[in-house]
Amino acid sequence: MTSRVTFITPATSPSMRRARFDDGDPIDDHGVARARAAAGSLPSAVRVLASPSVRCRQTAVELGLDATAEPALAGGDMGRWRGLTLDEVAATEPAELARWLSDPGAAPHGGESVRQICERTARWLEAAAESDGRVLAVVEPEIVRAAVIHALAAPEAAFWRLDVPPLTATELTGRAHRWNLRLGRPLGPTTAGPED
Repeated sequence: MTSRVTFITPATSPSMRRARFDDGDPIDDHGVARARAAAGSLPSAVRVLASPSVRCRQTAVELGLDATAEPALAGGDMGRWRGLTLDEVAATEPAELARWLSDPGAAPHGGESVRQICERTARWLEAAAESDGRVLAVVEPEIVRAAVIHALAAPEAAFWRLDVPPLTATELTGRAHRWNLRLGRPLGPTTAGPED
């Protein structure tokens, strides 16, 4: 049995452009146009999911996907930092921000640590490995990072070393709980390959 999970990151939003912790804003006009242009370019799937965030659900709609919200794939809980930019947090809580960025177990904002995000995503991914066929999931970039960390058995400290551009596909193909990785393909007419 082969499981395939294709993670799609959301199109751009004002929060994303300002390096602001998600505050529930929708994708911007440029993001809408790019998602609509990529509609129809994704392979078929047995399940289509989305993080519950506004930008992930809206990206799924603009891609022409009928996605079911999946709470296990929600973006990280940023606690009291939700809606703030990195610069704002750095100005008011520099030591806490530095600790959060350097210690995967730290959650000085009162939300989830990187470790908790990685563990939650790993549990979901291992459950997904029990299903045959492809799952498409429109998810926040931190979920893609966490999935890659799990797939490669990489240290959690590598989380911040992974850049995940908007509106790209990251694919994991698994058999017997061993995952292979294909990173960050831009969405568009050439997304689906011969193996899809």
